[in-house]
Amino acid sequence: MTTLSISTLRDAFGDKLQENISLAAYTSARIGGDANALVIANSADELAEIVSQLWDMDASYLLLGGGSNLLVSDEGFRGVVVLNKAKAIRFIENESPSVIAESGVMMSRLANQAATRGLAGLEWAATVPGTVGGAVYGNAGAFDGDMAGNLIYVELLTEAGREYWDVSDLAYAYRSSKLKRDAVKFAILSAEMALKKGEQAQIQERMRSFIQKRKDTQPPGASMGSMFKNPEGDYAGRLIEAAGLKGTRIGNVEISTVHANFFVNHGETKASDVRALIELAQKTVKEKFDVSLELEIEIVGE
Repeated sequence: MTTLSISTLRDAFGDKLQENISLAAYTSARIGGDANALVIANSADELAEIVSQLWDMDASYLLLGGGSNLLVSDEGFRGVVVLNKAKAIRFIENESPSVIAESGVMMSRLANQAATRGLAGLEWAATVPGTVGGAVYGNAGAFDGDMAGNLIYVELLTEAGREYWDVSDLAYAYRSSKLKRDAVKFAILSAEMALKKGEQAQIQERMRSFIQKRKDTQPPGASMGSMFKNPEGDYAGRLIEAAGLKGTRIGNVEISTVHANFFVNHGETKASDVRALIELAQKTVKEKFDVSLELEIEIVGE
């Protein structure tokens, strides 16, 4: 992939192209340098069109949804950021209810809309900060629910065109999928998720309890988490806390005193400081417990 000149990108995208955009505003951690250019996709069709164009141009690009699982380097991203705002939602309310959502829809919004219709099954997603696309890609989950348990199919753009993959095609594992593991060209356009009929009040109460639990156990404000995947039979947060690292700070980033698998941005934080804290946590946990912590977040940029 190549970093194209701004004039080439202007010719391709015209007024849609925004230049030298700070990515900090588009990530939950509020950290990161600038991107050369940014283009917004407002529908799944527009997303497919933009990504196809970038493939044809062999351009370096980054697909960005909620930005909740992303650390952007201080040097930023040399290429085009495609901001996914494809947000159409369609509920199918029959004997086997489901919902078809475009990949830019926030999971929490989807859970709330399902609940107001008396449709259960997505309560776990009320606390998930990312989009449908991110959830499909990384098998997002919480409170004993995950995307693998809800997904019926995903609509993808591949080099062969639009394809529909069943949930089994994604070969889901803990916070992982075939899309995440294999270096294939794709863009997630939409997904259909299974729901169940339920009582609106009960569904909303279950969501409220999950949201409250999250508030009680996770830090507020600009943060990144979960930073690391939970090792088999254990919890990354427990290991980091047991290693004596809760509250450890480098620059303006701190391992949360509320939950050690969350890193909190106290303002004007550098991505390089986050990287240093990640490496410290990995090194200390390895030394003390002989456990290798694997990142759940993704790191992008120079």
